[in-house]
Amino acid sequence: MQNRFKLFVSALGLAVLAGCASVPMETPEADSALKTFAAPAADKAGLYIYRDSFAGQGLKKTVKIDGEVIGETANRTYFYRLISPGNHVLATESEFSDNSLNLLAVAGQNHYVRQSIKMGVFVGGAKLEVVPEATAQAHLQKCELAK
Repeated sequence: MQNRFKLFVSALGLAVLAGCASVPMETPEADSALKTFAAPAADKAGLYIYRDSFAGQGLKKTVKIDGEVIGETANRTYFYRLISPGNHVLATESEFSDNSLNLLAVAGQNHYVRQSIKMGVFVGGAKLEVVPEATAQAHLQKCELAK
């Protein structure tokens, strides 16, 4: 029994250390500019979608806005998009089908959505949640802007 436990712990450790996924990144200047969290123009809403979870570091997960793919996330990355005010459906690739979130975007405001990886049957799934501004801005300081 103890040998099985040691084998399990070793396998888990290897999986965690197996490397992180990488995605195309923007310039450090673009990243720094967006971390000022300036309000968008009065006729647009800003949307930050970020991922900062420890779990699933080797996984990349697709993110969509209103059915259009904006890219794949890796750990400690984020996307920023200007969107029109109103209702939007955000979705992320998960194990068997996309998980989605309805977002009411308000003109002149930034909105923050966190993608997190969750355990799955075969591979890790993902979910989206709206995060309060102060919490999200602190998390985003540890992330980098993806293309």
